[in-house]
Amino acid sequence: MTHEAAGVPPTRNDDDRPDDARPAEPQTASEATDAPDTSDASAGEAGAASAASASSPDSSDGGPQGGDERPEARLAKAVQVAEQALIEFEIAVETFRVEVENFSRLHHQKLGPMYARLDELDAQIAEARAARTGDPEDLRKAKEARDIVMPMPGVDELFHDWMDSDGLSPEASAMLTEQPVRPPKRVRPSEEARRLYRELARKAHPDLAQDEPERERRDEFITRVNAAYGRGDVELLKELAAEWAAGPAKPLPPLSESEELYARLEWLSRRKELLTVLAKELEESAIGSMLRMAPDDPDQLLEDIGDQLLGEVSRREAELAELVQ
Repeated sequence: MTHEAAGVPPTRNDDDRPDDARPAEPQTASEATDAPDTSDASAGEAGAASAASASSPDSSDGGPQGGDERPEARLAKAVQVAEQALIEFEIAVETFRVEVENFSRLHHQKLGPMYARLDELDAQIAEARAARTGDPEDLRKAKEARDIVMPMPGVDELFHDWMDSDGLSPEASAMLTEQPVRPPKRVRPSEEARRLYRELARKAHPDLAQDEPERERRDEFITRVNAAYGRGDVELLKELAAEWAAGPAKPLPPLSESEELYARLEWLSRRKELLTVLAKELEESAIGSMLRMAPDDPDQLLEDIGDQLLGEVSRREAELAELVQ
């Protein structure tokens, strides 16, 4: 999860910082596991506290003393400290996320066949017991056990109605990008939807643009219009018509230096809150909980679980052998 991919605006390159201002080395897996619990204060609060310390008369950086330092300079220091704190926190969260993902993949790869074998043995044992007793309850349990190990559906079945001539259908794309899935209400949109669509297409068509920025704006808008029309969403088409009639959004007045710094601190604080939620979800997941059982040697934990599963397989094979004798 790079900072850009996570929505973090780029900061200065580490190579451009003096050595004592570079971020610390990434944490180990165990540190990453505990990292989310060690940062209760917001990034903005941490920066503000550091800035207050930096502006004290005892400051050793040789800068202006006490109240002689510009408020903007103190605020800039708070932003810089908050940025570094967020980077370290994000490194810890990303480190743990990668370990959870890798553990999950290896768990499935190494232990998946053993779990499948156990399910098959459970089904055979239940079927053998039902064949012996003929009891309806045993027959029901045998059917349930067999249903668990039924073959997985094929690709065509899995992706039925998910693929169209252009690849993934809009509904599938929406699900994969965590957007609300709104399937079309009918094959052909209503007359009102068609009327609104034609009006918008005539007004906002990209070929009417006079310059490249205007063409890009129209392209983005028409993409939304097409999606709304494809679903026959009359209300959304009306909203888009009102949006187009209002014209492009007017640029906001430029912020002052202090306003920009405060806005940056607020963004850093919100970003840290989001990362804290992500870290908690990772820790509380099934794989995350397993990984935290052996933070120093998760690979050995996989081996230990594998040994336990092999023992279970042996016991079930012995039980099945007794039933079919």
